[in-house]
Amino acid sequence: MSTATAEVSEEVKNIPKKRKPFLSKKDRKVLTDPLDESNPITVQVLGICSALAVTTQVKPAFVMTLCVIFVCGFANLVISLLRNTIPSSIRMIVQLVVIASLVTVVSEVLKAYQYALSKELSVYIGLIITNCMVMGRLEAFAMANKPWQSFLDGLGNGVGYGVILIFVAVARELFGSGSLFKVQLIPQFVYDLGYVNNGLMLTPAAAMFLIGIFIWWQRARKPELIDIS
Repeated sequence: MSTATAEVSEEVKNIPKKRKPFLSKKDRKVLTDPLDESNPITVQVLGICSALAVTTQVKPAFVMTLCVIFVCGFANLVISLLRNTIPSSIRMIVQLVVIASLVTVVSEVLKAYQYALSKELSVYIGLIITNCMVMGRLEAFAMANKPWQSFLDGLGNGVGYGVILIFVAVARELFGSGSLFKVQLIPQFVYDLGYVNNGLMLTPAAAMFLIGIFIWWQRARKPELIDIS
């Protein structure tokens, strides 16, 4: 009987274990929800300032997106790793130190490799430190969840933030300047027919209009979002 039991145990050990997926269903939800149902700009209404300031052209908006994704993802990761050792009385100070360190890295890399663009973005890179979205994810998610999920949450919110920035920047640069990435897309004969670039699109007010239109479209498509924010 003992021999048979040993043989069964050996067979069980030899059964190949099913590999866990790289992203579980919960992980995918954490990563993708900020793209739509919990978008930081259109649902949580956070990080609006940079959406108004850096979206007159696609290139600075795209670079700002990459910076925020990096900072938000790795800030979430670091705070999640430290969450059990941070005294609650100084947790926000620690969070600010982590964010400021990552923003400094981003700023120095931009100055080293894209100096003109770093000057164009000016203070807005530094203002990532006080971006409500980044701080909000640290408080709401990273302080209560494991590192991997926190990292995914940071990436998802950074991408969700960036989608809106790039959407607004494409509309503003195309209709305000007739170009994308400073490449003229509207041909000259269109201007010869009387078309004029819309100067309103180059003002911060245009960004508010565009974000408002996106919020309206999103809530028309998903009425359950109406009372969330």
